[in-house]
Amino acid sequence: MATLSSLPYKGTRDYYPEDKRVQNYIFNVWRQVAERHGYQEYGAPLLEPLEVYTAKSGQELAGEQTYTFVDRGDRVVAIRPEMTPSISRMVAAKRQELGYPARLYSIANFMRYERPQRGREREFWQLNADIFGVEGVLADAEIIGLAHEIMTAFNAKDDMYVIRINNRNLINHMMSSYLGLDTVGSQLMIKLFDRKDKIKADEFAQQATEIFGPENAEQGLRKLSTLIGAKTVAELPSELADIAAVKELKELFALLKNAGVTNMRFDVTLMRGLDYYTGMVFEVFDLHPDNNRAMFGGGRYDGLVGLFGADPIPTVGFAPGLSTTELFLRSHDLLPQLPSTTDIGIVVVDDSLPAALDLAKELRTEGVNVEVDISGRKIDKQIKAAIKKEIPFMVFVGQAEVKDGVYNFKDIQTAAEEKLSPARIVAKIKDHRRKSAASDDDELFA
Repeated sequence: MATLSSLPYKGTRDYYPEDKRVQNYIFNVWRQVAERHGYQEYGAPLLEPLEVYTAKSGQELAGEQTYTFVDRGDRVVAIRPEMTPSISRMVAAKRQELGYPARLYSIANFMRYERPQRGREREFWQLNADIFGVEGVLADAEIIGLAHEIMTAFNAKDDMYVIRINNRNLINHMMSSYLGLDTVGSQLMIKLFDRKDKIKADEFAQQATEIFGPENAEQGLRKLSTLIGAKTVAELPSELADIAAVKELKELFALLKNAGVTNMRFDVTLMRGLDYYTGMVFEVFDLHPDNNRAMFGGGRYDGLVGLFGADPIPTVGFAPGLSTTELFLRSHDLLPQLPSTTDIGIVVVDDSLPAALDLAKELRTEGVNVEVDISGRKIDKQIKAAIKKEIPFMVFVGQAEVKDGVYNFKDIQTAAEEKLSPARIVAKIKDHRRKSAASDDDELFA
C-alpha cells in the first residue's frame, strides 16, 4: 500500500493548537465587536442548491470557483463559497417575523476553487455581518464604522490601512451616461477597472481602447483619465456632480468623519466584483509594504432577498477574512502572545500518579484547566513536554508534596517557584486570568 501524504488538501491548512489559538483570538475580537453593536449570531448550512449562487453572484464565482456535485437525490448542490445568498434566503424565509433593523452575523468557513496564494486559500474563514431593513447612508456608515472598530480592536492605527469607498450607482452612471458605453461595454469596463491595480498602465489603456472602439477611443480615454484622476468626490467631472449617488457619498463621508473615521478615501476605480452590489461599496486596504493588499470589503445589496420570493429588503454587509486579518496582524506586529488554554501541567515525581490525579480532579472542580503527564517518563522529559505545549505553569507532585499538602508551583515564563496549597494554586491561576483578561479588555476598548 502506498504511503499517504501528510499534507492537507491543496489550498487548505491544518490548525495545530498554536494556530487554533490565533484563529480563536481573531474570532473572539470579531464576536465581541459585533455583539457590542447589537448583531446577533446565526448559522447556515454548508451546502446550498447551486442556483442560489448562479442567480446573482456572477459567473466567475458560481461557474468557475464553486465546488459542486450531484447528490443522491439528483440535486446539484454546492459547498458554500460565500454567506450572502444564504443569509438573504434565511431572511426571506422569516421576512415577517424578524425585527428590523435586523443585525446579524456569523463566523463560518467556505470553499472556492481558485489558485491558492498568500492570504487566499480554497478553504477560508470569514466574519459576515449584515444589517437588513435600513435605506440610506446611515446603514452604510454603520457597517464601515463597524469595520473600522474591528481594526481598532486589533490595535491597528489609522495610518496602517485605508478604507476605500465608491458607489455602484455612480459606477453605472459613469459607464453609461458619462463614458457612453452600452451594457456589454459597461460590464467589460467594470471588470477592467476591477483589475486596474493588477495590470500595467499601458495594458489598461490598450484594453480600454478596445472596449471604446476606434471611433470613440480618443474621447473615451480622455474622459477615463479625468475619472481616474479624481481623488475625492469633489474632483469628479461636473457632469456627475448632481447625481444621487454622489450626494450619498458626500453624506456618507460626513457621517464617517463625525464618527471619528479619518482614514477613508474615495476610489473611483473600486468596483467590488460580485454582481449583487447595488449601492455603496468599500474595501479595507493594508498599507504595509510587505502586505500591500485589499484585506476585505463589503457594500450595499438591496436585491438579494427579493430573489427568494419576498419583498426586497435594503441590506448592507461586509466580510473580513481570517487569513488576511492574520497577515495584517503579523505584518504590523500586532498579534499578542497567546498561551495554551491549559493552565497547569502536573509533573509526576516517583510513583505519585494517584495523588497527582486526585490533585488534578480537585483543581478542575474549581475551574482550573489541568493536564497530568501519565507517561511515566523521567521528570526532565515531562518538563520539556509541558514547555513545548506552552503551558504557563507546572505543579510537581511527589511523596513529600503529598505528605505536606503543599506543592512546588513553577511559572514557566519567569522560572519563579513557590510552594502552594491547592487553594492557593487556584487563587494564583484565577488572579493570572484576571490580569490577562484586564489586559485584553484594555486593548479591546482602547
